[in-house]
Amino acid sequence: MILKALYDYFYSRPDRVPEGMCRKEIEYVMVIDRDGSFVRFESRRIDKKRCAELIVAAPVSRSSNVAPNVLWDNGKYVLGLNDSDDRHHRSFVGLVMEIASSHPDEACMAALAAFYRRTPEERRMAYGRDPLFDEVSNNAAANMTFMVEGDCETIAEKGHLIPASEGSDASPSGVCLVTGRNGRLVRTSTGSTIPGCSPNTALVGFQVKSGYDSYGKQQAYNSPISVEADFAYTSALKMLLSKDSENKTRLGDRTFLYWCSGRYGRDTESCFGFMVESDKSSEAKGVSAAGVEKLFKSIWSGTVNTDLDDRFYFLGLAPNAGRMAVVVWENVQLREFAGKILQHFDDMSLVGYRANDKGRSTAGVFNMLSAVTLDGKQSEALPNLCEAVVQSVIQGTRYPYQLYTSALERIRAELPDRTVTRTRASILKAYINRVTRNNKDNKQLTPMLDKTNSNPGYLSGRLAAVLERIQSDVKSGDSIRTRYMAAASATPSAVFPAMLNLSVHHSEKLSEASRVFYEKTKQEIIEKMPAEGFPSHLDLNDQGRFFVGYYHQMADFYTKKESE
Repeated sequence: MILKALYDYFYSRPDRVPEGMCRKEIEYVMVIDRDGSFVRFESRRIDKKRCAELIVAAPVSRSSNVAPNVLWDNGKYVLGLNDSDDRHHRSFVGLVMEIASSHPDEACMAALAAFYRRTPEERRMAYGRDPLFDEVSNNAAANMTFMVEGDCETIAEKGHLIPASEGSDASPSGVCLVTGRNGRLVRTSTGSTIPGCSPNTALVGFQVKSGYDSYGKQQAYNSPISVEADFAYTSALKMLLSKDSENKTRLGDRTFLYWCSGRYGRDTESCFGFMVESDKSSEAKGVSAAGVEKLFKSIWSGTVNTDLDDRFYFLGLAPNAGRMAVVVWENVQLREFAGKILQHFDDMSLVGYRANDKGRSTAGVFNMLSAVTLDGKQSEALPNLCEAVVQSVIQGTRYPYQLYTSALERIRAELPDRTVTRTRASILKAYINRVTRNNKDNKQLTPMLDKTNSNPGYLSGRLAAVLERIQSDVKSGDSIRTRYMAAASATPSAVFPAMLNLSVHHSEKLSEASRVFYEKTKQEIIEKMPAEGFPSHLDLNDQGRFFVGYYHQMADFYTKKESE
């Protein structure tokens, strides 16, 4: 169950936050002295994209309502910036005064109350002279809090000052579906934020009077979750979704989260990140294809000891009106998961021969999606394709048919640019091998040139590569690839006679040794063709074999040239 897995993840983390609190980016801190006088503004910005994270009271849920956060908020609430009717600012000041009266012995609250007892004009005159004020006033949406000069922590970080949730003691009790224990239940689940969704969107939610209520219950009481479990699972979700999280990735408009239990959880998470992130992200983290394969081989073979209870979790979320939509949920035993990843590596394995192939892996989902989209923009991939590819990797099932046909389409659409790339050819090979794995009549495609493969599609692709290479060697343009390749991959008998005749003309310009080599290679391929000659039509699977054969033969030429 998703909520139980998130709940357990929260309690497995040594850096978990106390109940009722969360990590929040705070951009500015207003420093005051013991008598409530303004001292200075301090910026807590780390770089252009990040601010310091403090553990503060969890944000309140608000849409159009006026509701201040506890001892921290944006400039409209804290300073009254851009607050036309002063309602937001007055509500924040009122909450500060309530907390101060409830904690008369707290020096920090006495100082903060003294600051707000000054008139608005006195306060503005004090902080308006600060060199950082113009930046603060122009960034009213930024979060800020207070600190008494000489203290080590801000006032918002003092958890004991956070008041109990209003009406929490009056909320009904019941058996929590996550923990199985009796406890106070939440009426609405706490929200989180994913790209494409409005802020504080819940994972669990029921629309009021939507027809889903049962037994007279409303909202989250239909799926009873205790206050403690709600805090734990939503905090785990926020950890996984945080800016600095290494347990998330975005593919298209989907947000994917992954985590693992057990001693090798952190290593497994990093290695799976390699599978779904771009090459640049993986390089920045120092993760390589060889390292990933080594870890999963160790887990699968038992070289490293894992428990049967060690599991890998994968959660795919999509934006949706009202709440987050779960598009993928995988919960697999760690050793089984390692085996599926190794199978994926094996299926996608293909020899590389171009300069930019070195050190790169074709097995990454990011690279696979980039290979089948226009201009390599994986963000343009169809939404359901992202989760379908990931599921096929984790479950060891067939790769999506749409992935296969998209690879064929991109190859044909971009033939003038030599687009039978290693990743695209790997996709074709992997798809065909998984489709035909249990069929004895179909030979599995290998990572490199297979001279024993007599499939007409594969042989046609090899022959096309030979004819193109001859033309390339005599520097006679690229007409074979641009004019004939697309047709050759679908209807070989219609175009190969013309291609062979053209090749005779090109061969006359070769050296004697090269001409003999290419003629032997052509003859070796043609001899394996069926007696009836070139096929009149290739089905989609054989069209994929055509381009794999083409790629294999090209790679073999370049490999031989390098060895010589």
